[in-house]
Amino acid sequence: MPSPFPGMDPFLEDPRHWPHIHHSLISEIQATLTSQLRPKYVAQIEERVYISDDRDPGRKVIVPDVYVAQHSERRSIDPTVGNLEDSSIAVVEPIVRTTLIDDEIHEAYVSLFDVEQREVVAVIEVLSPTNKFPGSEGRKSYLQKRHDVMRSTTHLVEVDLLRAGDRIPVEPGLPDCEYLMHVSRNGDRPQAKLWAVRLDQRLPELRIPLRPEDDDARLDLQAVLNSVYDRAGYDLIADYSREPVPPLSAEWNEWAQNRLAEKGLRS
Repeated sequence: MPSPFPGMDPFLEDPRHWPHIHHSLISEIQATLTSQLRPKYVAQIEERVYISDDRDPGRKVIVPDVYVAQHSERRSIDPTVGNLEDSSIAVVEPIVRTTLIDDEIHEAYVSLFDVEQREVVAVIEVLSPTNKFPGSEGRKSYLQKRHDVMRSTTHLVEVDLLRAGDRIPVEPGLPDCEYLMHVSRNGDRPQAKLWAVRLDQRLPELRIPLRPEDDDARLDLQAVLNSVYDRAGYDLIADYSREPVPPLSAEWNEWAQNRLAEKGLRS
C-alpha cells in the first residue's frame, strides 16, 4: 500500500521509527545507484561513530533498543522472620531502570568509490534527528564530517527529510520549506544546488556528481521512499489515527487531515 502523501510522509519522522527508516533509505539508495555505477564505481555503506553520554542533550532523540521499567512495590515484613518489634514496617523494593551509560552511536551513510583510483568521489548523507539536535554529540560529529568533506575533493549530497531541528548550514534566504536537499560539487564550491521541498510536493530527482568525465548518476528520492515504504510495510507501522511526531503546523495539519480523509484513513 502506498503512502497517502505525495512526497515525504510526516508520520515517518517519529524518532521511534526513524532508525529503521534511515537504515532502509540508506540501503535503497545503495541499491538504486549500484546498477548505474558499475563497473567504474561502487556504492558502499559506511558508518560514522560517536560517543553519547548522559550529558549529551541529543539522547532525547536517541531511541534505545530496549526500555526496562518496573514499578516499585511496598510490602510488609513477614512477622515470622527476625525479631523486629513492629512487623508492619514496609520494606523498600528495588526499582529496575535502564542505566545511563556511554553509548557508541553508529550512523550510516553512502560513499561512492572509484574502483580504479581507490578514492571516494561522493558522500550521500541522510540526516537523522541527532544530526539536527542543537548542542548534541550527534550534530557535532555530523558537522565535523561535513567540514572535512566540504574541504576535500569529494562531492557532498545531503538529504534532510526531517522538519524538526537545525538545518544544514547554508546561506540565509531559503524559501519556506519542510524538507531540504543539498548537492555540493567540489568544483562549484561554495556555490551549490538546493531543493526546498514543501509537504505537498514530490521529492526531487537528484543528479549525483562523479568524476568530471562521467555522467551524473540519478537518484529519484521519491521512488526510493516509495520503495522503502512499500517493502517495509510502513502503512502498518504509521498510526494515521494520531497526530504525527513532531506535530504539524495548523495549516499543514488541516491539509494532512483532509488528505488522510480522502484516502479513508481519517473519518
